[in-house]
Amino acid sequence: MTRRRGGLQWTATSVLLGLCCTACHGWQSVTTPAGPQASRLDGLFWIFTAICAAIWVLVLLVLAGAMMRKRPAGAPFPSERSEKCASIVVGGAVAVSALVIVGLTLFSYLATHGLASGTADPLVIRVRGYQWWWEVTYVDAAADRSFLTANEIHLPVGRPVRIELAAPDVIHSFWAPNLMGKQDLIPGRDNAITFIADRPGVYREQCAEFCGLQHAHMAMLIVAESPTSFAAWRANQLADAVASAGAVQEEGGRVFAAKACASCHTIRGTSASGTLGPDLTHVGSRQTIAAGMLPTTRGSLAAWIADPQTIKPGNNMPMVSLSGSELNAVSAYLAALK
Repeated sequence: MTRRRGGLQWTATSVLLGLCCTACHGWQSVTTPAGPQASRLDGLFWIFTAICAAIWVLVLLVLAGAMMRKRPAGAPFPSERSEKCASIVVGGAVAVSALVIVGLTLFSYLATHGLASGTADPLVIRVRGYQWWWEVTYVDAAADRSFLTANEIHLPVGRPVRIELAAPDVIHSFWAPNLMGKQDLIPGRDNAITFIADRPGVYREQCAEFCGLQHAHMAMLIVAESPTSFAAWRANQLADAVASAGAVQEEGGRVFAAKACASCHTIRGTSASGTLGPDLTHVGSRQTIAAGMLPTTRGSLAAWIADPQTIKPGNNMPMVSLSGSELNAVSAYLAALK
């Protein structure tokens, strides 16, 4: 498949790269918990599955028995006895249904009650959902220890994490089933979700509330790593952007600052201080771009910059007029922002 728009040839290779990237990290699943909160929800999932499966089998058996039953010749239909039996069966089924509903409600309460207990001194991360990307702020009591990033979360294994959720546009939903249940982001209302990752890994988070045209393409990766690795990552994120030395990267930085890019995006340590789009200070170190759509490579960056509307129709990033050499320089510059 080949599509052309604005002089850009975008092939199915871009899609395949995105799918391969997602496949490498694995699909999100409640059946592979990576934390105590997710483990409790996993247990609840299997309880519901087992009970509902048993009910389904029982209903099929009763249906099969009813279909195979033959009425004696000349017997009245319905007979007084059959009506009495039917009343008993229906009444019993209603009673059992009520007990099942009460039981499932109780199981659900016990599994979800106190999910955030035992989570003192959490790492606080503020997540704001936009159409269609995630703004991530690491909050610290010291202002110079707080920083902004986008579309990727890093957290230390074994430490409680409190995600404070908000949405300025429409309702979104934060869902990382390997780590915790879902929580909505509702305009005008602050919500929060707390969990612990008990083993290292890369877990996929997805918006789980329809939020518009690109709802299905609003995801991000959550990287759980050792406390030492997280501390190193955080120290790097606190630093200003430093691109790899090179004439092409330097030219890309100049082009980025001169064009409309700097009006929408921030790159700390440069004159770019826009707040409409994601912070790009260390975009080259993220595993994906466009909220999980494409792997972070120089080619993907070039394709996204050249024509974001073909890749993700309806997003708020406009097409910026760049020559071939300017596009090459800017993509090299951004890829070097580690």
